[in-house]
Amino acid sequence: MQGQARSAAGRTDKGAVTPFGRSHTLDFLRGLGIAGVMAIHVSQSFPSGIRAIDFGFMCGWVGVNVFYFVSAMTMCLMWTQRTSESNPTRKFYVRRFLRIAPLFWLAIPVYLVVNGTGPSYNAPDGIRPLQVILTATFLHGFWPDSVNSVVPGDWSIAAEMTFYLVFPLVITAFGSRRHLYLALAIVLHLVNVCLFKPWAFALFSAYYGPGNEAFVWNALHISFLNQLPVFLVGCALFFSLRDGFAKSDAAIFAAFVALSYAADRATGSHEFNYLMINLVLGAGVAGCIRFAIRWRPLEALGRNSYSMYLSHFAVIYGLRQVWPLADGLISLLLAYVVIAALGYVVARVTWHLIERRTQDLAHRLTSSATKTAPRAEAVAVTGIVLDGRSAGA
Repeated sequence: MQGQARSAAGRTDKGAVTPFGRSHTLDFLRGLGIAGVMAIHVSQSFPSGIRAIDFGFMCGWVGVNVFYFVSAMTMCLMWTQRTSESNPTRKFYVRRFLRIAPLFWLAIPVYLVVNGTGPSYNAPDGIRPLQVILTATFLHGFWPDSVNSVVPGDWSIAAEMTFYLVFPLVITAFGSRRHLYLALAIVLHLVNVCLFKPWAFALFSAYYGPGNEAFVWNALHISFLNQLPVFLVGCALFFSLRDGFAKSDAAIFAAFVALSYAADRATGSHEFNYLMINLVLGAGVAGCIRFAIRWRPLEALGRNSYSMYLSHFAVIYGLRQVWPLADGLISLLLAYVVIAALGYVVARVTWHLIERRTQDLAHRLTSSATKTAPRAEAVAVTGIVLDGRSAGA
């Protein structure tokens, strides 16, 4: 049922117990993700002035990448559980669209009012109808001054939605052959580093003119092509966790690291460090799932992380206008607690007013022709119905 996580002891066809029968850990990881994302943005508006503390909070940017890994694993889990469905691809798109679009569309006019349409770092020439249209159609990730210009942080939404678009094609072609996901991740990473990024940087730097090189470089760094290998590694980790790791997995990852390092040295793309951070994060995510790590406060945040992600920018903006304390460590810590609490309240409100209704609609649109598996088979399949309120679920 929507809003409820049910666990079961799932098993693969080989009889091995799978670790994906536990939704609590996935919610825990989403909670870590949103906690990190809030940390970086709170520290930007409420700096402590202590270099080590502010740097620690700034490292919260990795929270988005945790979302990517969890999203990829969740999509694989949901797809493998619904193999008996008719028209699975159409139903997948319906569920994903209704999960993401309604709240995101609501965020567009809110942030146009809050931030205005004038020139900014992410939109050097200001926000015009083109940026709004691209954002509303989830195409904003393909044009530099559309990313993060209309809705703060919307680069990750662009990456998620584009991943959802290609996911059914990839998993239908690759199935559970995790080495194919890793091979594609390697190829795309090298294409991006060696070919696309140098070409696109020269093109867009000339288009936007001198002084905008940093803006163009950042836009290419957060582009979908640079993020897609993270999702693909997440898919490979899902099947490795489900079916068991092998020595060949380690060999492929080692080759990935070596090739990326060589490409980085040859091109100066500076994406090798980003890859290494993501591989470490992926190992951490896999470890949390393997050992069923959980903590209820973070799980609560995780179940509401999508709404909190979209709303916390506005919450930070509003609180900054009335905040009575001078910048410092106490101010930073108190602001973080207040923003997390207010973001959670906003998420609960949007759940009852919007998300619950759209998820009910998704259920009605996709359940009528669903072929119900026998009870014994349902228990044998990798075992969980994920909480639909969680980001990326």
